[in-house]
Amino acid sequence: MFNKPISYKAGQFTESVIREMTRLALEHQAVNLSQGFPDFGAPEVLKKAAADAIFADINQYAITWGAKSFRDALVYKTKKFMGLDIDPEREITVSCGSTEAMIDVLLAVINPGDEVIVFEPFYENYGPDAIISGATPRYVQLRQPDWSFDENELAAAFNNKTKAIIINTPNNPTGKVFSRQELQLIADLCQKWDVLAVTDEIYEHIIYDGEKHISPIMLDGMRERTIVVNGMSKTYSVTGWRVGYIIAPPGITGAIRKMHDFVTVGAPAPLQEAGATALRLPDSYYEDLARHYQQRRDRLMKMLTEAGLNPMLPKGAYYIMCDIGKWGYPNDVEFARFLVTEIGVATVPGSSFFKNPAAGKDIIRFTFCKREETLRAAEERLQKLRQRVSAPMQ
Repeated sequence: MFNKPISYKAGQFTESVIREMTRLALEHQAVNLSQGFPDFGAPEVLKKAAADAIFADINQYAITWGAKSFRDALVYKTKKFMGLDIDPEREITVSCGSTEAMIDVLLAVINPGDEVIVFEPFYENYGPDAIISGATPRYVQLRQPDWSFDENELAAAFNNKTKAIIINTPNNPTGKVFSRQELQLIADLCQKWDVLAVTDEIYEHIIYDGEKHISPIMLDGMRERTIVVNGMSKTYSVTGWRVGYIIAPPGITGAIRKMHDFVTVGAPAPLQEAGATALRLPDSYYEDLARHYQQRRDRLMKMLTEAGLNPMLPKGAYYIMCDIGKWGYPNDVEFARFLVTEIGVATVPGSSFFKNPAAGKDIIRFTFCKREETLRAAEERLQKLRQRVSAPMQ
């Protein structure tokens, strides 16, 4: 029997709560509004491009840091939407999804004793990624209902040990879209303290109500200290393809590519070829994407409001946070279990998005990247809550 302790890193975080809720949804045959994967088909043009690539025998290793066709297409898209010229040979690394991209980045830049600033509520990978890479995470709160941050609290989080700040805009789980003013404040602090901005922009095209996506890399003085993490999963409804990418300054790209090489070797070759097609889709694709998701957002907002779940309007991404404080449950986990077992709708407990679970005890998160049939089924089940709105359960 092996008696030595496991890694101390593994003891500092739990397995994914989001994927646990998907397991419970399956177990209880609940409508799954927890995990953020679309239950509708990917665009036909992309499925055909993937199939064509497979039948063309593009089935062996691509170049470790990314197929040239994909990197060239990313150069085209980045110029189109950000106005930036990036070097496909020195500034791009293609990874197995943005999840791998983030850990590659942190492994490449972090040394023991470094600190990484993380906004909370946060996507559940960021804290563990910081710990795995050897960093100490420092958390700065986003405060509901608009998920703004306190400038003084943020400024106080920077110090001589700070190596990076992680920014996720549009934000999962809150739907916050960071404004130019907020990003400029972050940029000024990064330049003052010589800190990297690691920006997760996976939801860049899923944005509503006239909001604009701004990347820190577009701001003056930030090109040389911004690392963009992104991927195909959300924009093109292919979460299972696992094709992500990193845009970084040349000196940092070299280190990132080393980490990527020894973590996964390379992303799927035929799916990179199909990705090259995706990255060259016309503007109308992105306009339709945002419009369709806004319709789903408005649909779910109405459902949640009528069910007495006090939803907070997101400006981007495809999640809605709800304040369940008035329902009288001890915490979010118990309420989420009640929803999945008694109501038949799976959600995510808000505590999974905070370092201190108590900070999220009155919050749950729903996703709306679902077919109309799925949303209709959820609506029917959530109607069971309406009769409880005036007299919440204790």
